[in-house]
Amino acid sequence: MGFTIGGMREIRTGTRRRGRSYRSSECTAVAEYTSLWGWDVVRGARAVGGACSCGRADCPAPGAHPLEFAPEIPAGATLDEVTRAWAGLPGAAVMLALGRAFDAIEVAESPARRALARMERMGLPLGPVTATPDGRAHFFVAPGSADRLPRLLYRMGWDDPASLDLRGLGTGHYLTAPPSDRGGFGPARWLRPPGLDAANPPEARLLLGTLAYVAHRSRA
Repeated sequence: MGFTIGGMREIRTGTRRRGRSYRSSECTAVAEYTSLWGWDVVRGARAVGGACSCGRADCPAPGAHPLEFAPEIPAGATLDEVTRAWAGLPGAAVMLALGRAFDAIEVAESPARRALARMERMGLPLGPVTATPDGRAHFFVAPGSADRLPRLLYRMGWDDPASLDLRGLGTGHYLTAPPSDRGGFGPARWLRPPGLDAANPPEARLLLGTLAYVAHRSRA
């Protein structure tokens, strides 16, 4: 089975005009990620009707993984460069490579929203925050944070990160970025969109106390 993500997109959207408009918005978003924020972008698979466009019948993560054969679009790529790259794989999902410009702290979306509101009231430094259609949120933090997360939590008195439902994501992980669909369940979206601070995400230790407290209260 070959790569059919473009064909799937045409079937789902119903018209070529809508497909072109969607592709244009994706290219614009990717160009912002690469040229404004310095993020590496990876083209990913999509899922339609439970099947993954990578072609593997036994795909372990339908519509939620990078395409191995698609070269990365590096930080610094312009809109023209992004558009040319996307033309080769129309309909590919936009995925961000972690462990380079940023890591992420993953937590359930409901406590993430409460923690985010609390952090904003406290005036804490914040980076972008995404949410997925399956109810998870990701706080962008400085690269290298994922490896330090268990140690940081332990120092704060939290000796069981699993009980908090907090997870650090770094090198080797990828996030589906807005406006792309994840796993056929709906689009990823921003809880806090990239701003002037997006290129300099905060250290995890600045956010972790609030995240851990709110996550603990939510699970309790």
